[in-house]
Amino acid sequence: MSEVIIGSVLSALSTGLGALVILFMSESVTHRWRDILLAFTAGIMMAASTMGLIPEALSSGGFLQLSIGIFLGVLVLTLLEKNIPHIDLQHSKSGIEFDEKAMLIISAITLHNIPEGLSVGVSYASSAGETGNLIAFAIGLQNAPEGFLVALFLVNQKISRWKAFIIATLTGAIEIVTGLLGYYLTSFVDFLVPYGLSFAAGAMLFIIYKELIPESHGDGHEKSSTYSFIIGLLFMIFLIDIF
Repeated sequence: MSEVIIGSVLSALSTGLGALVILFMSESVTHRWRDILLAFTAGIMMAASTMGLIPEALSSGGFLQLSIGIFLGVLVLTLLEKNIPHIDLQHSKSGIEFDEKAMLIISAITLHNIPEGLSVGVSYASSAGETGNLIAFAIGLQNAPEGFLVALFLVNQKISRWKAFIIATLTGAIEIVTGLLGYYLTSFVDFLVPYGLSFAAGAMLFIIYKELIPESHGDGHEKSSTYSFIIGLLFMIFLIDIF
């Protein structure tokens, strides 16, 4: 029991570790570097979705579950984009305004973390401890750039770096809850996991193609962004191959 708690907490807090970088960056990020970072993260997300989430969903379920989950993920993100033009979160006496793009990013990352946390919990419940630790570590490595992405978007919206860091960290905190849930409800996970994994894949693919790639190509840095995307893709494939 202690291992699943430690593993879930560490993988979840890796999101905050990635977001921590935002506190030490210069006051501004040039369009070129912003596009490069966005494309790099898009590459990581693409590899995680197509080589991690989708194959796992197919192996634990089938094409029908995969299709249903992906379309549900795309549908939810589409509805969020259409129906949530602005979100105001109150913090002390000042409001934090999210436009639809940042809200989509936060929503997609949070949704993506639900099946990841579930997978960590299941691995500890149904496999040897070493396997659970390996999965928690691999997911933690993937969470770090995601946390940076969320924090970067928030800082670009003139939100303070500390607030951006805290909010980005909280997007990963849901993995702690779902990790424990997966550990205790193992008997139901075999049915839920393929839908959850493919749902997250659909949400991530929507964000990659609808937001990240167009955004990283919008300021005349298409070539460097393309190279960065490929490097991010290969980097995540390398991690998947190792673990």
